[in-house]
Amino acid sequence: MMNLLHLVAPIAVLGAALSAQAEDAVKYDLKYKFKAGEIMRCEVVHQATVETTIQGTTQTAQTRSSSIKLWEIGDVKTDGSVTFTHMVENVEMWQQMQGRQEMRYNSLTDKKPPKEFEDAAKRVGVPLTVISMDARGNVVKREEKLDKLTTNPTPITMPMPGEAVPIGHQWSTKYYVTLQTTAGVMKKVDLRQQFVLKSVSAGVATIEVETQVLTPLNDPSIEAQIIQHMSSGTLKFDIDAGRVISQVIDLDRRVIGFSGPASSMHYLTRVEEKLLPATPSTARKLRR
Repeated sequence: MMNLLHLVAPIAVLGAALSAQAEDAVKYDLKYKFKAGEIMRCEVVHQATVETTIQGTTQTAQTRSSSIKLWEIGDVKTDGSVTFTHMVENVEMWQQMQGRQEMRYNSLTDKKPPKEFEDAAKRVGVPLTVISMDARGNVVKREEKLDKLTTNPTPITMPMPGEAVPIGHQWSTKYYVTLQTTAGVMKKVDLRQQFVLKSVSAGVATIEVETQVLTPLNDPSIEAQIIQHMSSGTLKFDIDAGRVISQVIDLDRRVIGFSGPASSMHYLTRVEEKLLPATPSTARKLRR
């Protein structure tokens, strides 16, 4: 019996190793796939708590927004490249600052937003950005329709590898933001989004993403601003459908000395996004 066990154990280990090698050999082609005239809607929930301490006084601000992000797909070429219009269809916002009355705004029911939400309200129901990208999610052209002079546009698409890749494959994309120092000087900060294909199950790829700062930072005021551009989380990509179906992005960062030696900021946020089922109304064209 002992001899048999000694024989079976190595075979089992060898089988597991071969199975792992076979899994590693499988490659997945991550491409975006859209149809002309298609309208995609995603529900986006953003929650944030920011605690700041300046000269011994601590203040906490909490915000929550729930919105419907919409992509109206325009031209789709035979190579899979696409042009689409990005907009926010509706939004519900809430804000509570310590010692102040809470504020709320719902674009579907409120005719006039509070002053603090006026800027956000202007961005509801109108085209915000027109994106042209290839099938791998690489942006070829980007046109800001509303904020034409914006210096730090938020990345809208996630780039995919240029070829089929196995589980464990890593890829990245670089971009930059321009921020103002306490001395009033504009500083360019280089960032990189790092992606890893963690697993594939039932045709859905799980991809981890993390933002990395490439520019050395020695100014806490810049660190406090760059926080809003950082992210770390997980995305789900439907390989057959060719689109992101959900994502959860978290951030938990603290900065010391951004406004004097005794100052600190703790930024805690979560963004959850999920693709909504297509409805008959998605076939209509949006009014401009």
